[in-house]
Amino acid sequence: MALTPLQHDRQYGEMDQVLRAYAGLPADDTEEKPGEALTAYLRHTWHTRPWAIGAAETQLREYARNPPGPLRLRLGEVYPLPDTGLDNAAVQSWLLMVAGHLRRSLAEGDVPPPGAPRTPWEWQARFPELGQFLGGWFSQDFGAEFEEHEEALRDYLDTSDRGLTARMLGEVHELLALGLDEADLSLGLAVLGLEVDPPAPYSHRAWLEMIAEDVARG
Repeated sequence: MALTPLQHDRQYGEMDQVLRAYAGLPADDTEEKPGEALTAYLRHTWHTRPWAIGAAETQLREYARNPPGPLRLRLGEVYPLPDTGLDNAAVQSWLLMVAGHLRRSLAEGDVPPPGAPRTPWEWQARFPELGQFLGGWFSQDFGAEFEEHEEALRDYLDTSDRGLTARMLGEVHELLALGLDEADLSLGLAVLGLEVDPPAPYSHRAWLEMIAEDVARG
């Protein structure tokens, strides 16, 4: 029987979050320290859902100790591991090493300090509603749907739930508070889905500040 969404979440849901953090990044963890992807997962999750780290550790360890056979994978009965860039023979030990880092982080209270996102997964996990806004209204289709940036913003405000627009506003303020320079800010916004330049003559920061003012006014 194929894996149901409920079974997936119970058995593999948080492990899936950990492995998604590696998308586009190498599995470069060592026994001494976690790599960039796992550090990003820990930094974000410690400050948002610290209870989930223990679930991830348990799920990773269980999967590594009881790897599914090829038949169950073909039938869709278990979670298929995404490509980690590692040889099949190395995956099991790597999963156990990742689980060990999670356990040590919990046992020793080793929490990465707050900071700006460092990976695509972390950007998207930290600013989900801003990502929806930028990717939905300021993607490559922007020119075909809107004549100007203000029109797109007004459409977002008119068609989105007030709770979501308030959440997006909070994420804009949080992003601005990081104090990123223009290059890092534009890179982060591109990761979140922005595919057009700010309206002239605004920088990315000035444009976000203007958006925040407009959203606050409603």
